[in-house]
Amino acid sequence: MSNVKLAVVFYSMGGTNYQLAKWAEEGAKAAGAEVKVLKVEELAPASVIEGNEAWKATVDATKDVPVVTSEDLEWADAIIFSVPTRFGNMPSQMKQFLDTQGGLWASGKTVNKVVSAMTSAQNPHGGQEATLLSLYTSMMHWGAIIATPGYTDPVTFGAGGNPYGTSVTVGQDGKMIEDVEAAVKHQAKRTVTVAEWVKKGNQ
Repeated sequence: MSNVKLAVVFYSMGGTNYQLAKWAEEGAKAAGAEVKVLKVEELAPASVIEGNEAWKATVDATKDVPVVTSEDLEWADAIIFSVPTRFGNMPSQMKQFLDTQGGLWASGKTVNKVVSAMTSAQNPHGGQEATLLSLYTSMMHWGAIIATPGYTDPVTFGAGGNPYGTSVTVGQDGKMIEDVEAAVKHQAKRTVTVAEWVKKGNQ
């Protein structure tokens, strides 16, 4: 059986979700997957970004990361999304990307994609679970198969215990408070494993 193809699709303003995406890439590759790390297109004007040092630094750090396309989603057997929370929802940048996938959805090409998601916020109860659920709602419309980490490994508890997907609290200094690297890698491995089952069942 050919390796699972995984797209890790992120939006990051302060660098947190870019780091989560890179950990997911490491975890998925260790599980034998072929991985693409991709960003969604930035919608904020350059004038706003220039005034925020952390945001500008993230834009610079990710300048060579390809912008995700519909073709990337069609290529992928599995997708891991990583986004910060915006008032309990995904950011508009990710929503815009998902909203432009109507053609892919209408042609049945989102069906049985195995999906999972991760997020971050400045507070432990700052909308982290709601953000993941908002993203998963779109995935249900896609006919995708949602593979959450649940409590399938004790590392979930060390990362704050979110069964919907790894989430991390980011302090005012921009640094992650919980140690979530192991949880992200477990979630990536689990996503790849479920995608393997689905792929094997379709062959």
